[in-house]
Amino acid sequence: MKVSYHGHSIVKVETKGKTILFDPFITGNSQTDLKVENEHPDYIILTHGHGDHVGDTVELAKKSGALVIANNEIANYLSWQGINTHPMHIGGSFEFEFGKVKLTPAFHGSALITENKEIIYLGMPTGVLLMVEGKTIYHAGDTGLFSDMKLIGERHPIDLAFLPIGDNFTMGPEDAAIAAKFCQAKVVVPIHYNTFPPIKQDPQVFIDLLEKNNGKIMSAGDSMNL
Repeated sequence: MKVSYHGHSIVKVETKGKTILFDPFITGNSQTDLKVENEHPDYIILTHGHGDHVGDTVELAKKSGALVIANNEIANYLSWQGINTHPMHIGGSFEFEFGKVKLTPAFHGSALITENKEIIYLGMPTGVLLMVEGKTIYHAGDTGLFSDMKLIGERHPIDLAFLPIGDNFTMGPEDAAIAAKFCQAKVVVPIHYNTFPPIKQDPQVFIDLLEKNNGKIMSAGDSMNL
């Protein structure tokens, strides 16, 4: 299984001949190496409804026929636009052809803000546990620190965790380091930083705070085999 990072919160997992893309915010993302025209995912997983996470989902899904996996509100909203979706919600899991997906809590918001100054509520934000090829990947989405991260790690031993460190909208480096301790992942990768001025961070600060020396900074396009 190949796992790659592509700036902000974009994570790509290639397994069993399928490509899974998390939070494909490509257009307008100064940190990504991806181009919409080059991406043909089989599945798209969304953590919540903010524009910097839903991103190019509609265009990508219409072009590739990807199945979009998201909370019930996002899935329904996108299905009205002709997108194939699979609705889920926090605490629920489902076995797909590539493996199992389980949604976890995340403490954040989830809404689409339109050009007409409308706010469309899109359900609760989530984290995602992806269980593939005997490995578990935790994409925390956008979230603050919460103590039930301990329970997530106890229930599902995590091989690789992607944790936001940008502060302002999510955890900062200090809280993210505690989150890493809570979830007990074997490898921890910082995400959701430096895309916009309010979330400018030095990821090395986060790495240096980790007690288990298990952090890995990934630049856009970097990958690892899991």
